[in-house]
Amino acid sequence: MTKRIFRSIFLVALAVLLVCTVLIMSILYGYFNDEQHAQLRAQTDLAAQAVDALGETYLSQVRTDGYRLTWIAADGTVLYDTDANAGRMENHLNREEVQEALRSGYGSSEHYSDTLMTRMLYAAEVLSDGTIIRVSAEQQSMVSFIVRMLVPLIVMLAAAALLSGLLASRLSRRIVKPLNELDLDHPLENDTYEEIAPLLGRIEHQHREIENQMAQLQQKQDEFSAVTSSMSEGLALLNAGGVVLSINQSAARLLGTDQSAVGRDILTVNRSLTVQDLLLKAQSGEHAEATLPDGDSEYQLVASPVLSGGQVSGVVLLIFDITEKSRAEQLRREFSANVSHELKTPLHSISGCAEIIRNGLVKEADLPQFIDQIYSEAQRLITLVDDIIRLSSLDEGAEDVPREPVDLLDCAREVTDRLSAYAQQQQVTLRCSGDPAVIQAIPRLLGEIVYNLCDNGIKYNVPGGSVDVTVTQAAHESVLRVRDTGIGIPKEHQNRVFERFYRVDKSHSKEIGGTGLGLSIVKHAALVLGATVELDSVPGKGTTVTVRFPHP
Repeated sequence: MTKRIFRSIFLVALAVLLVCTVLIMSILYGYFNDEQHAQLRAQTDLAAQAVDALGETYLSQVRTDGYRLTWIAADGTVLYDTDANAGRMENHLNREEVQEALRSGYGSSEHYSDTLMTRMLYAAEVLSDGTIIRVSAEQQSMVSFIVRMLVPLIVMLAAAALLSGLLASRLSRRIVKPLNELDLDHPLENDTYEEIAPLLGRIEHQHREIENQMAQLQQKQDEFSAVTSSMSEGLALLNAGGVVLSINQSAARLLGTDQSAVGRDILTVNRSLTVQDLLLKAQSGEHAEATLPDGDSEYQLVASPVLSGGQVSGVVLLIFDITEKSRAEQLRREFSANVSHELKTPLHSISGCAEIIRNGLVKEADLPQFIDQIYSEAQRLITLVDDIIRLSSLDEGAEDVPREPVDLLDCAREVTDRLSAYAQQQQVTLRCSGDPAVIQAIPRLLGEIVYNLCDNGIKYNVPGGSVDVTVTQAAHESVLRVRDTGIGIPKEHQNRVFERFYRVDKSHSKEIGGTGLGLSIVKHAALVLGATVELDSVPGKGTTVTVRFPHP
């Protein structure tokens, strides 16, 4: 703006200067012209008086100094000329100034020379004897006058242009300074040009409108952020080019990024071909879904196009973490297969023995052996079904079952007393010690935890081994620890022993009658009671299982 004002002021000043220069030159030229005419008439009067008095003697002796004197007879014959031979000159009777002098006593005329760019001034006066004296002088034309004044004019114009530029620059800065110092945040508080008061009023009005709109937008943004930030599902908004416009915390976490992803292409966050194909379909106007495995996790991606005027203007990307769902589905399938397999084996054994007995193929002496086999397999079925029922009840949850104060040490002693006979049968020493520790629990579930841990410690022990059950109480938790000196669990199996029907040594488990559900029951019961289970085992040395019950 300063440059435009500067140019305007400078050009106006320059134009005014040029116009003034032309006017002044014209006025000066007219003034000098009138002065020269007056001087020429005065010279003519002097010359006429001198010639009247002295005649040709005066003409031959006078110094003209830029003037030309011509003496002309009444019939137009040139009698004398200061610059030429009078005898060779043409008759001057028809000259304009001569004719005018003969009529009124004095006459004048001008003649312009295009070649020399000069003007000749002529003045003639009638003498007392009827002859005529004519005086002529050379006068510069306007063009030649300007040419002669060109150097001074250029110097003057240059100086004037420089001065105009300086003044225009200073003036433009002074004009713009109040505008540059306007406080646009408080338009009505400015003390500046009255002419811009309506503009400042409009700005103030627009400020209020913008503030209201910004407040509404901020409120909507806060509401949107509050809703999306509390979503467990990932939500990302993309423009038509795939650039992230908004992303909530869940989506950023699931994609392994943060809010810095806003403004970046989604493919710089995740470069998988699955995401690329999904976005291409959404950008073409199709609703698309895909599953994206990522290490141990699995995500479901749903992309929906946002249409505006029949054109895709953006994409809404929803991300669901289906890892637990997929694992649960896998566990369900494995559980169904394992249950079928576990039930089928004893049932086939029972069915085979019964069929042999029914067909009379068993000797009387061998009949007790077949009956024992049927009983053993039936007991195994009962144990398996009982464990499955317990697991199913734990899967359904026990939130509605009331908790009550239970002494963890009393519960442990009760279980060890119940299993002492079985421990003696397996040649294992079972001991219980510790401090009283009262916790809020479901007695039945707490008993199943202790029972299964002790039962496993006895089953998978060695003759002459031991199982030590200890109960301790700290400031923030009560701890149940079951340590055995059994066969132990290899490192590669320790992460899976809490899975249903998982056995480290399947042949040994079948020999001792294990169902593979004991530690699964422990894990699920602990989850219901809010406890955590820790496993520490060394093959050949034994296993220690620690259950921690935090205090509320």
